[in-house]
Amino acid sequence: MIGENGLLKQLTKALLERALQTELTGHLGYEKHDPAGHKSGNSRNGTSRKKLKGDFGEIELETPRDRNGTFEPKIVERHQTRWTGFDDKILSLYSRGMSTREIQGHLEEMYGVEVSPALISSVTSAVQEEVAAWQHRPLESRYAIVYMDALYVKMRDNGHVKNRAVYVAIGVNLEGTKEVLGLWSSDNEGAKLWLQVLTEIRNRGVEDIFIACVDGLKGFPEAIELIYPRAQVQLCIVHMVRHSLNYVSWKQRRAVAEDLRSIYTAATAEAAERALDKFAEKWDASHPTIGQVWRRNWERITPFFAFPAEIRKVIYTTNAVESLGQWQRPRPDLSGDKVGLALRFWSMSLRKIIKTRGSFPNEEAAMRLLWLALRNHSKKWSFVQNWREALNRFQNLWPERMPALERN
Repeated sequence: MIGENGLLKQLTKALLERALQTELTGHLGYEKHDPAGHKSGNSRNGTSRKKLKGDFGEIELETPRDRNGTFEPKIVERHQTRWTGFDDKILSLYSRGMSTREIQGHLEEMYGVEVSPALISSVTSAVQEEVAAWQHRPLESRYAIVYMDALYVKMRDNGHVKNRAVYVAIGVNLEGTKEVLGLWSSDNEGAKLWLQVLTEIRNRGVEDIFIACVDGLKGFPEAIELIYPRAQVQLCIVHMVRHSLNYVSWKQRRAVAEDLRSIYTAATAEAAERALDKFAEKWDASHPTIGQVWRRNWERITPFFAFPAEIRKVIYTTNAVESLGQWQRPRPDLSGDKVGLALRFWSMSLRKIIKTRGSFPNEEAAMRLLWLALRNHSKKWSFVQNWREALNRFQNLWPERMPALERN
């Protein structure tokens, strides 16, 4: 059925050649051997051979020609050597982290097709226009939540390999669906660069952001409020806990993590502040920096307390970005809550892909692969859980910022 001379390949060859002959008949206006073609000014002129690669392997086609050379086939165009869908298969393998050589070996093993590394590079490079169009596409006017974070990718620059920050912004629209707003690259993560990102997002049509969830980068909240003055900035609790645990030994981490958990799982902001006071009484003598960091950022930590417990986890972590590319060493279990699990197990969907490359030859190649990987990853995204409850709370908090349709 599927071997070198199997039935599938024979049927594909017969079907394509029959279709090409039918196309030529339509072009000439008469059937083969039809007297109507006599002295018509154009006629059939035999065939030419070409090899076509596809999921079926490689077949040799007999492509019909006309005497005037005006026949332009559609099903298999002139100079086409790959069947529709074959390029998509190359891109699919590439987006899952396979190297050029690995793709070459896979296609040869699975389909019996020899594909040069140059061809694979040509196919993957051809999507650059799509990447550019995606990066500059218009965005929705409102996003309920926007998560912003950066991951680091090794890129080659002037013969040297160095880490560059890739900025990722993920928005949750009013329907509760997630969308990657864009990718940006810079030498280092900084509030000044995030200001440029936010300005671009604004220019692409985003008029309002209800909640911006970010890490503790200095100056980041001020950059957000400069572009979106009504946005409520929520510091990522996962980042806060992780940062706090850096100050303690491994033996103490479980105990510190448990006490921190009593802060961010409190029922109200007032209860959380009492828990912070209790934490300080216990730990300030040996680890004063932790309490100081939480108090210094308290105004940015507490906004999620305005929401019911079941939807707080939607707001208080940048895991939507973290799950794309970050991996951290195992952390102490935080009693089974989702933040604890996030600290212990990070999704490696993009990190695995990045690691197979070692480094990228340039920024363009890195952004191209990340875009392809994101396109695959986003297909698995579902609606945000408990979104209706969150939307109702947004309606109560900011009725004037909700669309007229929602208010009615």
